[in-house]
Amino acid sequence: MAHYTYLIVGGGMAAAAAAKGIRAVDANGSIGMIGLEVNPPYNRPPLTKDLWKGGEEESIWIDLGDQKIDLLDGRAVTKIDPAAKKVTDDQGVEYSYDKLLLATGGTPRRLPFPSEQTIYYRGVSDYHRLRDLANSKQRFAVIGGGFIGSELAAALSMNDKDVTLIFPGEGIGDTQYPSGLSRFLNDYYREHGVTVLTGASVVGIDESPDRIVVKTESTDGKPQDPIEVDAVVAGIGILPNTDLAKNAGLKVENGVVVDQNLRTSDPNIFAAGDIVSFHDELLDKQRRVEHEDNANSMGDRAGRNMAGDLAPYENSPFFYSDLFDLGYEAVGDLDSRLETVEDWTDPNREGVVYYLRDGRVRGVLLWNVWDQVDAARQLITEPGPFTAESLKGRLPAS
Repeated sequence: MAHYTYLIVGGGMAAAAAAKGIRAVDANGSIGMIGLEVNPPYNRPPLTKDLWKGGEEESIWIDLGDQKIDLLDGRAVTKIDPAAKKVTDDQGVEYSYDKLLLATGGTPRRLPFPSEQTIYYRGVSDYHRLRDLANSKQRFAVIGGGFIGSELAAALSMNDKDVTLIFPGEGIGDTQYPSGLSRFLNDYYREHGVTVLTGASVVGIDESPDRIVVKTESTDGKPQDPIEVDAVVAGIGILPNTDLAKNAGLKVENGVVVDQNLRTSDPNIFAAGDIVSFHDELLDKQRRVEHEDNANSMGDRAGRNMAGDLAPYENSPFFYSDLFDLGYEAVGDLDSRLETVEDWTDPNREGVVYYLRDGRVRGVLLWNVWDQVDAARQLITEPGPFTAESLKGRLPAS
């Protein structure tokens, strides 16, 4: 049985950041990383952004060459035995550990019916499959109007593809953006050649070698005209991979619950990334976050903590997106159900949206406004109360 001082289950961004965090503290302790994908760790955001704008695929790979890590890829851990401090993979191989990190990420949500040809977009293999189709096909249906779906629709359209974007809401990103901005994005995408089908749910997909027909119905259950395309890609969210933790008896509530030091309910097992439910000190609430900054910063802190440099995880992660020639950075709660204050320099094209609860700023959307994340975080710490008038012109801060 192979033994590791530090065993990492997962091979993504959080896992890679953890390995680097460990090495920043402990230069010699053995590290094993068991990952399901056959690739080494890579950055996911370019898969819906830079690689569709001419970026080189070589840029996505995370360099771990000098970290002295055993990369055990193409394997799935099937069991954790916390009492014996060992894990078993899908080949029946067992590994023991001193400290274990769970960084198992998430699995794409799937449509509620079989669809063999639909790409549930998540990893680099999905990028390769979609890129190959984009090189030979013209008509694409993108299911989902949220973070991934909106980026994929823009990416394909910028590559001169005919795109139909399908989602059940009234506007792109309508769970995050104020209604006016969400409706503006509908029109903005249409101006860029995307067919935006709002208030629509996909209820079936007929597939043949020659064509794919997407069947939809309106929110009130009425059938709509079928959509004939060459390929379908779905970006409808992920489910955190928490079964391992749950089966090992760890506390799981909308994610693997950790303390301020990223320890699970077992003191020898830590967790990082998409699967983690943690207390965000800035917002004073329990959260689970599925973005790059959280994966990298949480992974780094978990690795350092595993190696003995114990400190609380205090980052409130930011996130960002690119939508044609629009883009944003954001921090905190972007929940369109909250009170919002919009401060536009150029309506819907450049400005700041503040999200308030009980007079306090709980989230900030920096729409085509850059280098203001730290100032936004500082604003969220302030007790207020804030009004629309007091927030006008507050950001950008000099």
